[in-house]
Amino acid sequence: MSHETVEKRAGLLTVLIVAVISVGGLIEIVPLAASAAKSQGGIAITPRTALQQAGFDIYVREGCYVCHSQQIRPFRSETERYGPYSVAAESQYDHPFEFGSKRTGPDLARVGGRYSDDWHRVHLHNPRDVVPESNMPGYPWLATASLDGELMQRKLRVLRWLGTPYSDADIAGAPAAVAGKTELDALIAYLQSLGLARPRGS
Repeated sequence: MSHETVEKRAGLLTVLIVAVISVGGLIEIVPLAASAAKSQGGIAITPRTALQQAGFDIYVREGCYVCHSQQIRPFRSETERYGPYSVAAESQYDHPFEFGSKRTGPDLARVGGRYSDDWHRVHLHNPRDVVPESNMPGYPWLATASLDGELMQRKLRVLRWLGTPYSDADIAGAPAAVAGKTELDALIAYLQSLGLARPRGS
């Protein structure tokens, strides 16, 4: 088949282009994916509690990921400031992923345990009370908004269908786990869990 023949037949040219791109993509992607899985040892982390998952949902709803990334890149400047670089296992149950790329505020991938719950309460109510130069908005309404236990139970069922290993007991206990808690409690629980993911069974 001559070069001229291929150029004159648009359908054939399209098929050949797709074939070349597909083969090239496989050659690039498959070894990289296999290498990443091997280097992380097939880690499976413990899924979030119902309260932490409610906090994750609030974090997404309020758009926190727009100003805070949750991915520490493997560069010295980042690891010295934020801690060990992020690995895929840490975000395997994120729906949607919260990597982000813009940092109006600091990266939060390792914020768990750095501050007390009380510090987070003050900061989320009015950030300038603890960080005077902050341009982050306050979220005072979270302190009075309650959580819906039945809705949380339905969410855990959907997440299990998506691959998060919630047990029947986790799902059954979701309403009790969030009973009497506010959206602020949930968001703080989520923030306090960041960077503290544990392998399942440990």
